[in-house]
Amino acid sequence: MRVLVTGGAGFIGSHIVDALLKEGHEVGVIDDLSTGRRENLNPLVHFVELDIRNEEGVAEVMSNGHFDAVCHQAAQTSVVVSTREPLRDASINVIGTIVLLEACVRFGVKRFVFASTGGAIYGEVPEPEIAKPGRKEKPISPYACSKLAGEVYVQRYAREHGLQATILRYANVYGPRQDPHGEAGVVAIFTERMLRGEPVRINARRSVGDDGCVRDYVYVEDVVKANLLALKGKLSAPIYHCATGRGTTTRSLAEMLKALTGSTSEMIPTPHRPGDVERSVLEPHPEVTGGEAPTPLEQGLKLTVEWFRNKAHLSH
Repeated sequence: MRVLVTGGAGFIGSHIVDALLKEGHEVGVIDDLSTGRRENLNPLVHFVELDIRNEEGVAEVMSNGHFDAVCHQAAQTSVVVSTREPLRDASINVIGTIVLLEACVRFGVKRFVFASTGGAIYGEVPEPEIAKPGRKEKPISPYACSKLAGEVYVQRYAREHGLQATILRYANVYGPRQDPHGEAGVVAIFTERMLRGEPVRINARRSVGDDGCVRDYVYVEDVVKANLLALKGKLSAPIYHCATGRGTTTRSLAEMLKALTGSTSEMIPTPHRPGDVERSVLEPHPEVTGGEAPTPLEQGLKLTVEWFRNKAHLSH
């Protein structure tokens, strides 16, 4: 296959790129490097630094690439940023997606895989529920609204133009290469701070001092598997969850990472963040991990800590 990966210099996108290349596929990457990093880029890809909202640029890449599929990972992914800058969020996540879909139709791309959010799109998932596919979406942040709008456009283009589309709703993805300097990615933020012995903040679920929000943490390699199966046309439903079905509080996560890093970092209670859902846990699809169980959190965190530790060692 010839696959275009948007956001291919980013955390999840770069792992997908590596997996595609390992299987012998040809890969092109577009990324504006606003959050992606050049060091994540595999030297075997054809890379174009480009904003996905640039219609002429996207058309040129598509025209030259003769792609069979587009794996759309590029996005504005921070709930906090979306709350602060809803216009920017919608511009990237909605307009950018439409630009890509239009180019797919124009240049005969057959398959489109869309990275969406399960962690935000359903709103609150109260105890002891697990969000199942088909649950009514109740987005409460501008980010969740923009991703849901993107999904609707993807489904519309699939109906109108015969595009073979798969939507993957991610829980909270973590793993090597996650950016610890943004406002998303609590595992990366905690890991890097703990390795330096710096304090970490436990944002409240409701009131300052509680155990924090509950999230479903899914390891990046499980998400990669799902994307590859979707790109190969092996997933038949329109929407899938990439998740584990297991909820973990922010404090529990911090304690696990503290044990793995051997850190003495202090945990500082802080207020609830605007736009954050209190609890989000999704029912996993066994189909998207090839029938295997999702990576256990303890195992994924251990691999992640090892990667960050090696990175810190190499930078000294």
